[in-house]
Amino acid sequence: MNRFFLRCLVLFFLPALSASADTLGKITERGSIVLAYRESSVPFSYLDGPGKPIGFGVDIANKVAEAIRQASGKKELRIEYQAVTSQNRVPLVANGSVDLECGSTTNNAARAKEVAFAVNYFYASSRLLVKKSSGIHKLGDLAGKAIATTTGTTTFGQLRKLSLERNLNLSVVPAKDHADGFLLLESGRAQAFAMDDILLAGLMLNAKNPDDYAIVGEPLQVEAYACMLRKDDPAFKKLVDSTLTAMMKSGEFEKLYKKWFMSPIPPRQRSLALPISDRLRENLKSPTDQPAS
Repeated sequence: MNRFFLRCLVLFFLPALSASADTLGKITERGSIVLAYRESSVPFSYLDGPGKPIGFGVDIANKVAEAIRQASGKKELRIEYQAVTSQNRVPLVANGSVDLECGSTTNNAARAKEVAFAVNYFYASSRLLVKKSSGIHKLGDLAGKAIATTTGTTTFGQLRKLSLERNLNLSVVPAKDHADGFLLLESGRAQAFAMDDILLAGLMLNAKNPDDYAIVGEPLQVEAYACMLRKDDPAFKKLVDSTLTAMMKSGEFEKLYKKWFMSPIPPRQRSLALPISDRLRENLKSPTDQPAS
């Protein structure tokens, strides 16, 4: 977006800023923005060394920060990074500790009661990561066995629901984060790790022996990922949406996508080789903030 357009956005937001102490006002006043990051949500938000968050979502969040800086007329805007987990990310955004979270967070109606979501920027499906030697090909093959998933994710509740509905008697093992879930599988303490397929692909990409693993099973549910921000903050939401939409319309979003999904990425310099899906392509043409159905 050019500077003229950004300044027009600020002028549009001024009435809302004066009516309430919202996120944009607080960011401008303190001269800094707090961006959340995940430690192992490859390729969206993860660490490439101590205190060095990188990823597709991190780049998008930084783009929003730059839009705010230009719109405010400040010479610089400090970026403060805050690590979050699947369990604490929603409350930290809701209570204002974090200004923006762009990671692998599912946009759904339950979370929308506590936070707001920008326009969607990815679509994923929950599946299973298993060792090829296990002989496991679908969820039913895990009846009576241990299956890991990350605490605080939509997959956690979905697994328990499916276990009851299909009488699978699954032993759902909670993992503190995605890297921990992979370790449970790698060490044999769980026979599968259930999570969104793109996150499983990222974990497998960085495994010591990627060929030892496979993503299997029918999609358990479709997930729409979106940046998360405080609820009832229309001025800030409009700025985030406008930044993302401009990227989608200009082709900048697709260039960023190719960087993280079609090219070698840290730390092992391997590529996910994942083209843009038809569902995401539709979203680029007509951006929406509605949950996936």
